Amino acid sequence: MQQFLIIALAHFLALLSPGPDFFLVARTSISSGWQVASGACLGIALANGAFIAMAFTGLSVLQEGSPLFSALQLAGAGYLLYIGVLFLRHAGRSGLGGVTASQAVASWWRSLGMGFLSGILNPKNALFYASLASMVASTGAGWKAACALWLFSIVLLWDLLVAVAIGNPVVLRRFARILPWLERASGVMLVVLALALLLHLAQR
Repeated sequence: MQQFLIIALAHFLALLSPGPDFFLVARTSISSGWQVASGACLGIALANGAFIAMAFTGLSVLQEGSPLFSALQLAGAGYLLYIGVLFLRHAGRSGLGGVTASQAVASWWRSLGMGFLSGILNPKNALFYASLASMVASTGAGWKAACALWLFSIVLLWDLLVAVAIGNPVVLRRFARILPWLERASGVMLVVLALALLLHLAQR
């Protein structure tokens, strides 16, 4: 039980620190509402679930310093740069009037794909879950499965909470004037993260 509490606390504290996933969920909620952003939330959770499954079953495909891990870092930097520029290009164009049903369905699936890519191309996820899995390496399969299910569920629920809070129409209308600047700030943060990762790779 003590191990579970430590893992749960470490995981939740990691979720509290804004990263690429947070900015993607926030931007999607602002531009299309929380219902469409729920697609990104599920995509992010599925990507995390893939890393959780690999880590908790002892499948160490991604090891820091390996060619595969470096390739993942490079792809992740490229994706961060892409969505950062995308945020900057579309800042201030978010309509608060909603979308049609057909647009919402297409946007939800696109959001799901972007969320999955954001999560699966983040090499920090692989390392983080590998470190958590090491804490329960000697426990039984049932206990590992319970921990893995908890981690997946918390990622999904937390991102949905962020999406609902930010995508609330009342909140959006109240902060309508500063939304373009928040979108630009998110874009700049993602571009900076991408450039920092590329610089790190270049210095190795």
